[in-house]
Amino acid sequence: MLDKIRISGFADEIDTDIHKQIALLNELGVKYVEFRSANDKGVADYTIQEAQEIMKLFKENGIAVSAVGSPVGKIQITDDFEPHFETFKHVVELAKVFETKYIRMFSFFMPEDEDPEKYRDEVMNRLARFVEYAKEQDVVLLHENEKGIYGDVASRCREIFEKLYCQNFRCTYDFANFVQCRQDTLEAYDLLKDYVEYVHIKDARWDDAQVVPAGEGDGHVAEILAKLDAAGYAGFLSLEPHLAEFAALKSLEQHVDARESSDGVWSYTTAFHALKKILG
Repeated sequence: MLDKIRISGFADEIDTDIHKQIALLNELGVKYVEFRSANDKGVADYTIQEAQEIMKLFKENGIAVSAVGSPVGKIQITDDFEPHFETFKHVVELAKVFETKYIRMFSFFMPEDEDPEKYRDEVMNRLARFVEYAKEQDVVLLHENEKGIYGDVASRCREIFEKLYCQNFRCTYDFANFVQCRQDTLEAYDLLKDYVEYVHIKDARWDDAQVVPAGEGDGHVAEILAKLDAAGYAGFLSLEPHLAEFAALKSLEQHVDARESSDGVWSYTTAFHALKKILG
């Protein structure tokens, strides 16, 4: 299955130390990383020089960057947009240093207990600003479905793509995030299959929203990967284990739901072998 795909992942779930991240990636034979954080610093906070130093380490170890795991769009829709847009422009420059065209991003957190449709126009206007700049800079923005943002369920993700989908704005499909939003993943795939460019490998259980290894939850991971295979998918499968609480999680995620275990090596290795089992 999916013999043309490439396995990547969020290595900051292994450890905050970049050298420990690289060591396990090399041990597992993983040649790509979706770079989100290292050495106690999120990617958007890296200077260009610091990014160059990280990229040098990756190259010395035969690792390429599949995507920048950025926090772009991961602010409240009511927050001031202009400072965030400046952060976005910096992330674009970082993507160039990391020699990847892909930047993971989001569609803004919604105020609790308010109808997301109230903010639809503002979401679309902000996303359009991102897309316009992405076109100018020749990068590809990958919108991820995330709990609590406008595009958290498939119907609103599809709204976004029907309006903005293009060569520079596509979809990252995340199984567990859909499950945690009570969104059937098969229905979501059917709605979004024409837009999927990148896939996060993370599964979850329907009854308690707990993240589990791929294939052990209710995300229909194997079934949807088979559908992707039949459609000729040849992109990245990016491991996002979330099986153990890792040091950067609380600063990166608005809603933390982690196990008591803090063994990032165990978490990443378990996630890797669960995916390999599905792929056969």
